[in-house]
Amino acid sequence: MAKITARHLVVVGTVATAAMMQLIDTSIVNVSLSQMMGNLGATLEDISWVITAYAVANVIVIALSGWLAQRVGRTRYFLASIVMFTAASFLCGISTSVWELVVFRFLQGMAGGGIMTTAQAILVESFDREDLPIANAIFGMTVVIGPAMGPTLGGWITDNLNWNWIFFVNIPVGVVATVLAKLYLPSAVHDPPPKGSMDWQGILFLVAGIGGLQVVLERGQDEGWFESGWIAFLSVVAAVSVVAFIWREWTAPHPVVHLRLLRVRSYGVGVFFSFIQGLGLYASMFLVPVFTQGILGMTAMDTGLLLLPSSILTALSMPVIGKIMQRGVSARLLAGLGFLLFFVFTVMLGRLNGQVGANDFFWPLVVRGIGMGMLFIPLTTLALGQLSGREIPQGTAMTNMVRQLGGSVGIALVASFVDRRMTFHRSVLAEHVVSTSPATWARLQAAGAMFMSHGDTRWEAQRKALGMVTGAVAREAAVMSYLDAFRVVGFFFVVSVPFVLLFKKPSSKIDPASMSME
Repeated sequence: MAKITARHLVVVGTVATAAMMQLIDTSIVNVSLSQMMGNLGATLEDISWVITAYAVANVIVIALSGWLAQRVGRTRYFLASIVMFTAASFLCGISTSVWELVVFRFLQGMAGGGIMTTAQAILVESFDREDLPIANAIFGMTVVIGPAMGPTLGGWITDNLNWNWIFFVNIPVGVVATVLAKLYLPSAVHDPPPKGSMDWQGILFLVAGIGGLQVVLERGQDEGWFESGWIAFLSVVAAVSVVAFIWREWTAPHPVVHLRLLRVRSYGVGVFFSFIQGLGLYASMFLVPVFTQGILGMTAMDTGLLLLPSSILTALSMPVIGKIMQRGVSARLLAGLGFLLFFVFTVMLGRLNGQVGANDFFWPLVVRGIGMGMLFIPLTTLALGQLSGREIPQGTAMTNMVRQLGGSVGIALVASFVDRRMTFHRSVLAEHVVSTSPATWARLQAAGAMFMSHGDTRWEAQRKALGMVTGAVAREAAVMSYLDAFRVVGFFFVVSVPFVLLFKKPSSKIDPASMSME
């Protein structure tokens, strides 16, 4: 077993610092949207493009990042992405209009897409296979803690400073990451692509297909899906472009995205699991904040603090999982147990009710935290362990893109599912809550008497009592809908367990010597 040196730790620390900066920014903005609307004079529809622009740029560049790293060199591209992200953060902070902010967030998303994927590729190249689980564990700690810190940090900054500082805080972190990357990261240099090999058709289909799909997933629920003409049109464009993109990349001699890597069985299975993992993780963690804030009345900062212990537990468990894998425990077994723990997490949440408090989320989130640790490292190791050389950045780019798309699909699906289930449960509950029901009549009378005792007229008291009962029905329908959604998300995890056996048992090493180094 190769020894992990101090330089190895610096490499992990460098890529982890940059990745955490990018990951925090994916969630930190959400809690400041209201203040942005007030300061910039924007509508809710306008300000939502601040999130959409970042997500669209991010997923497009994630898909292209392997190709870009190959053309300019891995470390150069990583360094350029950090510098661009830091500069875009400064420009976001000094924006004076919502559309300025949207443009700079798009640039920030482009840079962020290059950071995450390239960071993973650098790690895979820098460590022998036996040591890779430990490197992934240390790196994974930041990957998990970053998104959980976003709402908490964003809430504190918004309450105590102003929204501009959610971007300005990236500047010192970006400067430190830039210096460390310049000093300590080696550059893996591959043979440049042949002249005239620029896959312009692939790039065009990628931007239209993946970018269009991401916009549809981000905005479809708010626009009423296919009731909106432009969403329907963009969906057709995205579907046609995605099919054209797959055909082009599978047949092109020099594709911008090497879909032929899917022929490597373990990698192809890993890509499938990346989609499922993204769908389940993003969907479940979309539901928890919405439930706690919408039903229980928690603030964004309260929710961030609620999620933080689970993320810390994941971070602490990852080195343990890495050590266990080093001792020969099957990565397939650990991944299967991770999926089962996520299923248990969703089952526990699916048994909650509208009278729960923060403490009722503690043990389900503990289970999630351990499950996350048991998924991230084994799946990454199994998926990328059969790749080498220039295949590594292409492989990490595709798995990250698919995970991101899985997350967007998951959020869109559960948002639409919850909306439809609310309508269903509200209609069912309304059939049982009618004015002819003795229980309903007694509740209306009691509520009316309470309002009259506070000085309301009989008519006002009756109106408020009816509103209170209607609100209670709507709230109970919402609770039941979220619980249904948790159970559906759990289904995706539990059905994934047997498919873990499709992974080939790892047998080869990732050979850093397969590449020339600068």
